[in-house]
Amino acid sequence: MSSMKNPKNKVFEPFFEESFQATLERYQDLVYRIALTHTSNLHDAQDVFQEVFLIYWRKQPLLNDENHRQAWLITTARHCAQHITSGTWRQRVVLWGECQETQADNQPFRFETEDQNDVFSALQNLPDKYRTVLHLFYFEDMPIAQIASALQIETGTVKVQLTRGRQMMRDQLKGDYFNE
Repeated sequence: MSSMKNPKNKVFEPFFEESFQATLERYQDLVYRIALTHTSNLHDAQDVFQEVFLIYWRKQPLLNDENHRQAWLITTARHCAQHITSGTWRQRVVLWGECQETQADNQPFRFETEDQNDVFSALQNLPDKYRTVLHLFYFEDMPIAQIASALQIETGTVKVQLTRGRQMMRDQLKGDYFNE
């Protein structure tokens, strides 16, 4: 009984499982695409995806509304992706028995066409803040106000990051896609 009175000890709420399933179905594509955009690797994106929803299940965060839930999932996906890709373990460790098959499985994600791969590669070369706003704007079709809310930044900041990110993309793709 004491655990019900203590807010630090969460009591499992039966409806959370149903709510979790609905959240998973609603946001699984968004979380996976964010993960893929930030890791450039299918296996790492799958790890990020699983980690995000495992954290969501364990923490059972109290969220005000769907926008807050979406913002929480986007932010958590970004943090998990950053943790996976920036770890020194990944840079220093060579797995025992690593073979060409394993290395081939761990290659960066590839699209069907070279044009798509070039654009995705240019996106991967952008700093995180520009990559995120460009992804949310162009691939998730989120309006600027919703991006600002999800990332907890001002709408003016989103507009500036979109403008700068577009310019950086244009600079990287100059000659291939832009005749400037």
